[in-house]
Amino acid sequence: MDQSQVAETAAIAAPSQERTGGRSYLEAWVITAGHALTHWYPATFYLLLPVIGKELGLNYGEIGTILTVQYIAGALSNIPGGLVVDAIGRKGVLMALSLFWIGFPYLIMGFANAYWMLVVCTMLIGIGNNLWHPTAIPLLARRFPERKGLVVAMHGMGGNVGDAVAPLVAGAMLLLFSWRQVVVMNVIPGVAMSALILFYLGRLKIEDDKPRQGRTIPEALAGTLRGFGTLIMNRTLVLLSVSSAFRSMTQGSLLAFLPIFLGQQMGYSPVLIGACMFGLQAAGFAAAPLAGHFSDRVGRRSIMMSSMLMTGVTLLFMAVAGQSAVFVVFVAILGFFLFAIRAVLQAWVLDAAPAKMGGTAIGFLFAVQTMGVAIGPIVSGILADTYGLAAVFYFLAGTIAVANMFVFFTPAEESAKRGIVR
Repeated sequence: MDQSQVAETAAIAAPSQERTGGRSYLEAWVITAGHALTHWYPATFYLLLPVIGKELGLNYGEIGTILTVQYIAGALSNIPGGLVVDAIGRKGVLMALSLFWIGFPYLIMGFANAYWMLVVCTMLIGIGNNLWHPTAIPLLARRFPERKGLVVAMHGMGGNVGDAVAPLVAGAMLLLFSWRQVVVMNVIPGVAMSALILFYLGRLKIEDDKPRQGRTIPEALAGTLRGFGTLIMNRTLVLLSVSSAFRSMTQGSLLAFLPIFLGQQMGYSPVLIGACMFGLQAAGFAAAPLAGHFSDRVGRRSIMMSSMLMTGVTLLFMAVAGQSAVFVVFVAILGFFLFAIRAVLQAWVLDAAPAKMGGTAIGFLFAVQTMGVAIGPIVSGILADTYGLAAVFYFLAGTIAVANMFVFFTPAEESAKRGIVR
């Protein structure tokens, strides 16, 4: 590596105050920590699902349905949440509310003894979890316009940390506590983080936190809704959102059924399952800043298509590997490519959307992709019940291939004007 490359790498790792507009990166790290917790809760739940299913006597289809209900609730709340954020602001309050809305149903879940109670709690979690992204991602992009790719990648890394550490911690906690005790104890960090966000972001002067400009709330919402009508005619936004739906279908089904495969087919303990899920997410954590940086250099399309291709190939290898030790190696490789493109896709969407419609654009993206995630687990559950768990990996290789096809047909020229998509 020559001196210019070393200098460039250092600039990525420690951006100057000049390029961040004199702002401290502390606020970005606070938001990133909050994002980690929004992923902590679902990642814990994925690991707890086999234990919960065994205690309540649930089959694969019923387990998949629990997650499907959660994702549908999230999909229905994303666009209204984005419209509210763009029209009203108050982002600190909304992010704190999101964390509380995710954590509180877990407290109720710890006392649930019926299948329908689990379904209701996961539905509420889906609403709270998907209120976060239309608030946080556009806020970071607006606060750090010259380092948009980096801060979106940082935000994504927070999600990877939550996804990676939660299964490891939850697996260890299951050795000492019941799953009910684990979900109740998980409420504490969410409450603490909500208070920190309210305290810290409440002290900041956020330029776009009061976008009404003298208008009443209904007038502001009506204006944002008119903008949404124009936004959904954006071909780049629509194709990227559909592609993201198939990519998220792959991710959601994998996170739901990989722990089950490791536990039931390979005989792994909860600690070993947590370690494997940690490896999956840790690889994605390492990939996120690299993908974000190189997408600025060689284009977002190139990074997304190559990563999706490698994801599909790895899934096929996992299906063929079966119960061999090589399967675990493929888990880490899969995490590197599957999670690398999450921030790249979000940055591409923000590039294509008007700045004042960032929350609605992200809301639309997450709404569409959440519908994809909602379908994935239940289809995977039916396939697993009918053909065995190995069939799930063949199915997911197909869904990621479809996602790549939509990226291929996304028009480059619209975003190429901004000099970042080729």
